[in-house]
Amino acid sequence: MMNYKKSFLILACFFMLLQTHAQSKVTEINQLSDNHSLARITPHQRYLLVPIEEKEDYAALKVIVDNQIVKTFNAKIAVDHIDYFVPVALDSYQGKQVLLDITFPNNRRSTGAVKDFVAWKELKTSDSFDTTNREKYRPVYHHTPLWGWMNDPNGMFYKDGVWHLYFQHNPYGSQWENMTWGHSTSKDLVHWTFEGDAIRPDALGTIFSGSAVVDKNNTAGFGNGAVVAMYTSAGASQTQSIAYSTDNGKTFTKYANNPVLTADIPDFRDPHMFWNEDIKAWNLILAAGQEMNIYSSKDLKHWTLESSFGHGYGNHDGVWECPDLMKLPVNGTGKEKWLLICNINPGGPFGGSATQYFVGSFDGHKFICESKPETTKWMDYGKDHYATVTFDNAPDNRHVAIAWMSNWQYANQVPTMQFRSVNSVPRDLGLFTDGGETYVSVVPSKELLALRGAKTGKPTEACELVINIKSQSKPTVITLSNDKHEQVVMTYNPKERTFSMDRTQSGNTAFSDMFKATTVAPTHGTISQLRVFIDKCSIEAFDTAGKMAMTNLVFPTNPYDKLTVKGTARTVIYTLK
Repeated sequence: MMNYKKSFLILACFFMLLQTHAQSKVTEINQLSDNHSLARITPHQRYLLVPIEEKEDYAALKVIVDNQIVKTFNAKIAVDHIDYFVPVALDSYQGKQVLLDITFPNNRRSTGAVKDFVAWKELKTSDSFDTTNREKYRPVYHHTPLWGWMNDPNGMFYKDGVWHLYFQHNPYGSQWENMTWGHSTSKDLVHWTFEGDAIRPDALGTIFSGSAVVDKNNTAGFGNGAVVAMYTSAGASQTQSIAYSTDNGKTFTKYANNPVLTADIPDFRDPHMFWNEDIKAWNLILAAGQEMNIYSSKDLKHWTLESSFGHGYGNHDGVWECPDLMKLPVNGTGKEKWLLICNINPGGPFGGSATQYFVGSFDGHKFICESKPETTKWMDYGKDHYATVTFDNAPDNRHVAIAWMSNWQYANQVPTMQFRSVNSVPRDLGLFTDGGETYVSVVPSKELLALRGAKTGKPTEACELVINIKSQSKPTVITLSNDKHEQVVMTYNPKERTFSMDRTQSGNTAFSDMFKATTVAPTHGTISQLRVFIDKCSIEAFDTAGKMAMTNLVFPTNPYDKLTVKGTARTVIYTLK
């Protein structure tokens, strides 16, 4: 009995030591003034966990090692209560003294004395950072960041059987700030693994949106098959920089002669590169105010301005951003045309941000739009489809697009905190004609079929509805609802050739006056089958033929578990895994 008790005590002490080692509070914190604090850390653990409170203003933080600033970022340090923690990596500074220098906004009268902030009681180091999903609305099969904020998809490419998705990431909070390229990979375009932050801010600025290409022929001199990324360095001005990877996109080395492209334009950003086989050279399209500049290059380092497009064309109610340019087949014609994607904020058809596009010809030097200047075409008629770009080097000459599934009107306020923002399901792009005009077709990527599980009799929080419409004589009305009387109503009207989605009673809408909406899309003819993807906080509806797409966020109190269909239609529901 005595041996048993002794063993038990030894084990208890051992686990207490493990727990103590797992997390340690930072105790040496000096208050230097009413808006300046200094914490002293000698790390023996992997992370510093910083307490965040989202209603506060941003404080400026500097990490100092050996009297040198090694990292700067902004964070909303907790004053009254802690919403969540964010990690600051300490791996590189083990055994050294680390100073965390924090400068708060000047006026502290509204929050009280700095010395009394709750953050000081919980500032700690740890061997781990808990990314366990604690969010009610985190999707099942859509890509999200493990923690922190996400907006535009960046630098997407396919190589050696792996899809690479980079994204605008704030590692130090779940609202927009500290722009960095996060990185996730997938072998099936659906299940994603977070690989860490790949490209971080530097002396030229934070890292805004851009693209990446697989340089198969070593045109840049970084090696055959090197991945070359171009991004906007957002400092006092916006300039374009490149970085290269020789380990398939895991790590990047920044080019020593950055920036590679400059201009005297305030909004000069989001470069998208691609190899143009027609001219045997690289082209680059980037946003320049309310136009798109087009460049050419032989080596990805030196760029020649060829032309600009956009003056007088399409919607100009907001800033033009996140362009893409590609050649696509026109369904049923045997012809090819060029698609120019232009994301705009604000100016979307139902307010806020959206994706417009233009169709025409491109000779490697100049894009000519085939439509009249006043014509505006939208890729998706929901409120939550933005920053749409495609993967470089996709197999089978596919053009696979992913969008940021949110809207700048309320993106910082949606009701999640561990993370914010979701990417759309992947979509394959093509072209079709209707009434003498050429439009983009949007089809859910074939990889989504592998998600299908068992058929079920009612909707679940992650499912796909396949709705076969048997009659075009009257509207088909599809209603998703729950026991809280929350609902989303989708209506296909064949006479008016429209599809609509009403989310005004969809659940939690109080976080923004601009969230409630009914969105309406043209169908460009009749719809015989609809595919509707539901995933906790989103609904994406597609005409199976690709002629209509609509993407909207929803935040139901409880999952929608009832489906009502009025009209002549047959519905199959698949669970998605």
